[in-house]
Amino acid sequence: MNLSELTEEIRHKARELLESGQVDCVIGYEASPRGGARPAFIYDPAEADRLIWDATCVHNLVTYLHDKKKPRKRGEEPPHVAVVVKPCDSRAINVLLAEQQIERERVYIIGVACEGVQDETGELAARCIRCADRVPVVYDVLLGEPPEVPPVEDDYADLARIEEMSPAERLAFWLREFDRCIRCYACRQVCPGCYCTTCMFERDDGLWVDIGIELPQKHIFHLGRALHLAGRCVECNECERVCPMGLPLSLLNRHLVREVEALYGHRAGREEALSPLLFELGEEGSPI
Repeated sequence: MNLSELTEEIRHKARELLESGQVDCVIGYEASPRGGARPAFIYDPAEADRLIWDATCVHNLVTYLHDKKKPRKRGEEPPHVAVVVKPCDSRAINVLLAEQQIERERVYIIGVACEGVQDETGELAARCIRCADRVPVVYDVLLGEPPEVPPVEDDYADLARIEEMSPAERLAFWLREFDRCIRCYACRQVCPGCYCTTCMFERDDGLWVDIGIELPQKHIFHLGRALHLAGRCVECNECERVCPMGLPLSLLNRHLVREVEALYGHRAGREEALSPLLFELGEEGSPI
């Protein structure tokens, strides 16, 4: 199936879901006036023809589900939403389901068989080169034909240059990178795993962390965010893609991905399960 046929399938399914009233909104991709694709929010069946699918559909649309968890008006129920997902995106849905951040019955998942997406240079994105998933791990309908690709074993080769450094060299490397951070929070905003109503790193009354832009504050912000995502990061690399300063955030996240997998056999989102680094609460809020 070529990309134009897959685009037509996505449009047809979106139109069908909206016309039947099964969903109130379809979150997908549309052509951007600046080239490539951008997120699209379709509420009217007549607008379904705006939807597209091609190698520039890089965004992880799951993060927008957080905006659809509450009713638009008082007294109404939260909306039912359909979302187009690639395999890596679908892992984020499993994370949010395990953490009870979304209700499965309110989300219709349009899974798309994926051959990989492009980076800003037009080449196959690095995350796609090392990805063995070509079909979403969770979906209500699967569109497209899964490509036949040989199994890929993640050798974490991207971490090699960091691990060849001495501890002092490694610290100096990260401090140089963190010093370039402008605290724009783009990495946090684009991440489906960052959904706190009030971010602890944006409070102005914190004892240990605050909103300052000096190196110590930026250092703590990035280390803290990485640790919050340990066992929860689905490796969509959106944080690194949107960083205006080009910080290599995937190196930090994937180091923790490897450690959690080695220690606990857990890779975030492969199934609907909490990170082993989290604990569950009993009925009265006590750890169990």
